Amino acid sequence: MSTKNWLRAGLAAFLALTVAGCSGSAEPEDTTGATDPAAPTTAAVDPGTGGDEVTISYTNFISNGGNEENLATIVDAFEEANPGITVDVTTLPYADYFTALQTDLAGGTVSDVFDIEYGNYAAYQANGVLAPLEGVDTSVYQASLADAYATDGTSYALPSSFSTVVLFYNADLFDAAGVEHPTAEWTWADEQAAAEQLTDEAAGVWGDYQPISFHEYYKTVAQAGGEFLNSDGSAAAFNTPEGIAAAEWLVSKSGTTMPTAEQGAGTPDFDTNLFTEGKLAMWHTGIWMFGAAADVDFAWDIAVEPSDAEQASAMFSNAVAVSAGSEHPEAAQAFAEFLTSSDEMVDVRLASGWELPPISDEAKLDAYLEQDAPANRQAVFDSLDGVALAPSIGDAQAEMQDIVTEELTEAAAGRKSVADAVASAEERVNALLG
Repeated sequence: MSTKNWLRAGLAAFLALTVAGCSGSAEPEDTTGATDPAAPTTAAVDPGTGGDEVTISYTNFISNGGNEENLATIVDAFEEANPGITVDVTTLPYADYFTALQTDLAGGTVSDVFDIEYGNYAAYQANGVLAPLEGVDTSVYQASLADAYATDGTSYALPSSFSTVVLFYNADLFDAAGVEHPTAEWTWADEQAAAEQLTDEAAGVWGDYQPISFHEYYKTVAQAGGEFLNSDGSAAAFNTPEGIAAAEWLVSKSGTTMPTAEQGAGTPDFDTNLFTEGKLAMWHTGIWMFGAAADVDFAWDIAVEPSDAEQASAMFSNAVAVSAGSEHPEAAQAFAEFLTSSDEMVDVRLASGWELPPISDEAKLDAYLEQDAPANRQAVFDSLDGVALAPSIGDAQAEMQDIVTEELTEAAAGRKSVADAVASAEERVNALLG
């Protein structure tokens, strides 16, 4: 599938789903004035500082785990293009980020600019913590992504990246075991058979790793042909044969083809280290981990994730917002725009494999396929032939995610049956939806 066809098909599907999930207008107001969309995005912008030196703060999770230097490169370029503005960066692990953000928002200490995800945009916007962004040239972004972070025609955040989850695999382990490499046609059964052949617990080698979590579960429900929420999002809909099959698929790996929690599964960077040390044959994770695997001493590649009833790949979108309480809103917005649309950002992201930039210039994305490892970068685009977006329920989003992860973890530990865990999770999620 060509990059242009993917952009039309994958992102059109994303637009249809994202607009249905938030209150943004399908045709946002033109806030660009007479701005030429072909104009370069790297020039200095008026930060509204009146010539004074200002420092703005930026808290993020997007660079954690190997992309801190890439973010620093973009920040340095912004500061060079915008003399008088210094950016103070704080990077937190994803697992800790949203708890810290909630604390900062409640205490009035939130950074001038901060990361958000699509799944929590609607709640933050409704609560008034996001500053409206004036005069943004939204034509530089993929329209679907820009619109996902707009409400009533006004942008309240800017898309910073989007990415997919794919199947990483250690080609050397496959070849040594005489197992055929994964393909886009693989099913769960194919993956399981390969994982069983490749697992050598005595040698510390595992066949597979897929986190037992909400983020993997909603996607596997879709792969099984089911739905996480009903059509209008008013109730959970996963306590079904498809939902139980999806949970069984995740839980059954623990202790057989992948490590248990007691063996370290689920701890920070455990799966990354296992793969980069050559002890993991297959790894379900996002393309943001290309950088972490760049210097390994074995051959590796990627494939579209195997499915059951239908292909369904997870696509994630991150964004940056300006705090409604920022003392330097114009400088903060200038940084937010640079971080999400500048040529420097595009170059850094594409060169490092650090997720995909949200830009509308398709020609710049074509270069992505021409880079080195992984060789099958086309799988990144092919994975978007079928997209599973994270269910979003507003303020209770984090609690919903924790409930599903907790119940699946109980099943993986053998303290509940899979059927009981799924039934309990649905009952608890429905209580949130009230």
